[in-house]
Amino acid sequence: MASEESGRENHTDALALAEDLRVTLGKFIRGVKTKANTPTTSQSETLSLLDRSGPLSVAELAERRNVRHQSMRLVAGQLESAGLISKMPNPADGRSQLLSITENGRAELLRSRRARTSKIAALIEERLSQEDRRTLEAAIRLLDRLL
Repeated sequence: MASEESGRENHTDALALAEDLRVTLGKFIRGVKTKANTPTTSQSETLSLLDRSGPLSVAELAERRNVRHQSMRLVAGQLESAGLISKMPNPADGRSQLLSITENGRAELLRSRRARTSKIAALIEERLSQEDRRTLEAAIRLLDRLL
């Protein structure tokens, strides 16, 4: 009985910890992107996906990002208007087009990543002691283990 209760308590603790981690990481990522003046999450995730995967259709992007086709089409339109992605005919299906990241898109992706990294570094320097930095380093290793 005590072991069963302990198991439930550990599970509850894990759920609470998981929720705290999810909320905190979400706020951290949104805050850094805002302070670094980088593209929205939907835009940066789409650019990153095209950079890693190569050309994809709107439907493939929507599926991989787990968003609605209509939402993905809107994001793609914004990125295309900004010159960060381009369309090309889909050789496998003449009725659809593939989207690919442009050189300007790659440059923006790199600029955004550098801006966010610089913002995080500035926050670390400004707010964390050496002991805090060692704790953060250990936490990063723990997060890697969760992956």
